[in-house]
Amino acid sequence: MVISENGRQIQSINVRRLWKIRSLLRALLMVALVSIGAAATAAAQSQAAYDRIWKFADWYHDERNPVLQSLVASGRFQFDYAAVDAGDDSHDEWNIRRMRLGARSKLFRTFTLHVEADFDPQQADAVYQGLTDAYLQWSRNGRFALTIGKHSAPFTMDGATSSKELLAIDRSNLSTNMWFPEEYFPGVSISGKISPWIYRAGVYSAGEANREFGEFNGSAFSLLVIGYDFAKALGTKEALLAANYVYQNPNPNNTFTRQLHHIVSVNFRLEAGKWGSRLDVSTASGYLGQSDLWGVMAMPYINLTKKLQVVARYTFVKSDGPNGVRLARYENEVVSGRGDRYHELYFGPNYYFYGHKLKLQSGVQYADMHDGAHDGGAYSGIAWTNGLRVSW
Repeated sequence: MVISENGRQIQSINVRRLWKIRSLLRALLMVALVSIGAAATAAAQSQAAYDRIWKFADWYHDERNPVLQSLVASGRFQFDYAAVDAGDDSHDEWNIRRMRLGARSKLFRTFTLHVEADFDPQQADAVYQGLTDAYLQWSRNGRFALTIGKHSAPFTMDGATSSKELLAIDRSNLSTNMWFPEEYFPGVSISGKISPWIYRAGVYSAGEANREFGEFNGSAFSLLVIGYDFAKALGTKEALLAANYVYQNPNPNNTFTRQLHHIVSVNFRLEAGKWGSRLDVSTASGYLGQSDLWGVMAMPYINLTKKLQVVARYTFVKSDGPNGVRLARYENEVVSGRGDRYHELYFGPNYYFYGHKLKLQSGVQYADMHDGAHDGGAYSGIAWTNGLRVSW
């Protein structure tokens, strides 16, 4: 058989990619085996040891004090190693993914004051990155809470999940495209749980972003969330079906947010003992050149032991026009352009030393981006990400 020079080049690229795929899968298997071995060692350790360590974050607690009932540290430290292979292009880095420090206090038995800031020690000229949480919340019980200040606007499945508690090492590309790049916004919201119902409604500033509360020179967006937990009917720990709706008044100064006019997300969170699943179906209408979007995300998981978990995920995102879909965090380091159709397959283990407060996560993902405009957004590659997650 005669193979052309171009054919030999393609064959060589495919062989190199196959070799890298096998190397990544072997490395991922090694991580899983090490995690299983660590499980036996960790099981012999006393849970009280972790309790004593995390007790240092509990600075003050006295329910008899009529003014200040508690003062605790809050924050997270997340460290990644990521490697991306996209054929002729590759990227790898060690990265402090998130580092946040702050404090939360309980006042007058009904108020919560929470202030937390984001830091990046990798940026020598600007270690302080800005405020994340800076709010005052009033609540007598879990049925109703009023929050004023800079706080989270949770919608889509992964957007409604704290980065402390993500099951995959990072949020899906559905949330990257249809959630907002800033997680925290100045605004006012009400929220609560009247079992089996949950609800949230809020209005937030969408104007030009800065390190604190923004410039308030754009428009606003409103968020409505309503959910129902079928856990009692299904005999599971959780079976929450939620609908999210976001309306944003279009404005070119809205840099806290994406250029999205309407966003609708219907998601389902199921936890049934040793296994569970998360599902998200979302759609959004764009403005100022952003195409309309829709996507799905399915993420089943299995708890092999009390500490070891395996997670799989499939993500699909499509735009009606060209260049409407962004790539994920580390993929974007290889290809900076945009496309119009994105597929992703993810698989990886998590090992929980102390629940979500101390865990190791690893994941391999294969992703493919179609670029109908042929202007630099095409991508096909494999990424391997490992991370340490610490929170308090």
